[in-house]
Amino acid sequence: METGFTKWIIVITVVLCCLLELIDTSIVNVALTQMMGNLSATQQEVSWVVASYAIANVIVIPMTGFLAEQFGRRNYYFASVVLFTLASMACGQSTNIWELVAFRFIQGIGGGALMATSQSILIDTFPPKQLPLGQALFGMGVIIGPTIGPTLGGYIVDNYDWPWIFYVNVPVGILASIFTLTFIRDPERIKNAIPRPLREIDWAGIFLLILGVGSLQYVLEQGETKDWFEDPLINFFTACSAVGIIGFVWRELTAEKPIVDLRVLGKSRNLAVGAFLSFVLGFGLFASIFIFPIFTQRILGFTAAQTGFLLLPGALASGFMMPLIGRALQAGVPQKYMIPVGFVIFFFFTFWMSGKISPTAGESDFFWPLMVRGVGLGLIFLPITTMSLAGLQGKDAGQAAGITGMIRQLGGSFGVAIVGTYLERSLAQNRNSLSANISLYNSETVQRIQAFTQNFVSKGFPLEQARQQAYAALQGILMKQTSLITYSQIFTALGIFFLACLPLILLVKRVKVVGKISMDAH
Repeated sequence: METGFTKWIIVITVVLCCLLELIDTSIVNVALTQMMGNLSATQQEVSWVVASYAIANVIVIPMTGFLAEQFGRRNYYFASVVLFTLASMACGQSTNIWELVAFRFIQGIGGGALMATSQSILIDTFPPKQLPLGQALFGMGVIIGPTIGPTLGGYIVDNYDWPWIFYVNVPVGILASIFTLTFIRDPERIKNAIPRPLREIDWAGIFLLILGVGSLQYVLEQGETKDWFEDPLINFFTACSAVGIIGFVWRELTAEKPIVDLRVLGKSRNLAVGAFLSFVLGFGLFASIFIFPIFTQRILGFTAAQTGFLLLPGALASGFMMPLIGRALQAGVPQKYMIPVGFVIFFFFTFWMSGKISPTAGESDFFWPLMVRGVGLGLIFLPITTMSLAGLQGKDAGQAAGITGMIRQLGGSFGVAIVGTYLERSLAQNRNSLSANISLYNSETVQRIQAFTQNFVSKGFPLEQARQQAYAALQGILMKQTSLITYSQIFTALGIFFLACLPLILLVKRVKVVGKISMDAH
């Protein structure tokens, strides 16, 4: 436990590292087109820049508890920051797409440690009565990171070149490395721990984790690109994920010294419920941040930077909410009352957004809905985190942090995959539905075509060309209306999903936040 200046330096260090890790999950999305041109890559190849990082992340996160105990938490954290920083530099220096994919995978291995380990460091840094404040600071990074990624990425792509989305990590990584060595210390339990001999390490659990979770992440990242189960490779990795996950669960429940102790889920009902709610949180957080930029850029013609800056106030609202929610928890407000409020507020955001979907919408139309989103996510994240870890001690708290972190990441991957698939397929279905109302035997259609034709003739087009332009204009209107209906449906469906999960709150047992989480987590 630290005090004074040292405590706040540690806070700055781990929150910066947490932000770096989460910003890099979304910052590259706005630079993919530039990468395709500069590295002579196809759309399918460049998608691996995103997928490789996510796969490495989701494999490493649940193992952070074991790795921190095996090598010492400070040593592991320092090595992860250095690995992330060096990989970031290498990503910017890449000369072909597969070099970049490889370095992004290495960057994901380093970044995976920063989330769960940052959380456990904050738990050790704050005294029991200030734990909600420490969790609030951690939550700022989790909520703000994925949101400001497109903002920062859009600004860099518009004003510099794509390698700079990686180079910006380097100075922060160097500073974090210095602070880690200088100020972060291991708790006594880890200092006195004896590393496991190589023969006692759960190698089977590690293999099954990589096979199951890695294959699942691949399917979620690449499924839409490859038309899901029409592709033999997707079918193969789906089977691998089923075998791996089933085998992993069985192994970790029966092994004497598991790599990820899943038995901790049976020790706390709140952790089990919190793990599922973490999935829901990840689903809503990443799905909403995925679909909104697509709508504004495809339909409204916003630039990446415009969209990013539009998302920024809502992210800052989440950050502002975190300390207030932390104080409320510290004062004794039960999590099981705060979480439903957050879910209802998020539903209100999606309902409001579905009504704002129109071809004439401007930046001012989205400001307040996105602010509401920020407030809702703030009310969801921190209560779920404190509820999940409360009552756990020693390495159980570290294992719980890794498990919930992995599940939150998987929730985000499921959210993006499902929303992306729904978007493409619903566009086709809605287009067919609307097309049924357009016919040359329909008087309104004929009048609209005639009006368009006359307009183009008045601009100097020959009659036949004007008629073709009229048909193209009608087709453009059809596609825009189809898109508007589809995006509105997606936001509505997201809200309904959140409401449908509300009954789970009834399973939550009331626990005290203060003093229940062990100071020896990880």
